[in-house]
Amino acid sequence: MSDFQKYKKKRTKQDPKFWSGYDERLETFKLGLMLKQARLESGLTQEQIAKSLKTTKSVVSRMENHATDIRLSTLEKFAEAVGRKINVSLS
Repeated sequence: MSDFQKYKKKRTKQDPKFWSGYDERLETFKLGLMLKQARLESGLTQEQIAKSLKTTKSVVSRMENHATDIRLSTLEKFAEAVGRKINVSLS
């Protein structure tokens, strides 16, 4: 068991509500990281992505840092802008 898992287990016993929604927040965090990584690997700036999406740099920044409530069509446009494709799966 990792140190993080031990901490989570201990903290959950102390305050079960602390971890409510953790898994969902983790997934949105990972999505934002994937978007940023794809943008950086493509060599594009947030401004360039924003222009491609017909939006602002601050919107792109929010997508990368707080990836919540992003429409699939917006994700597809982002992916296209960085030369990628979206793969969706249900698990």
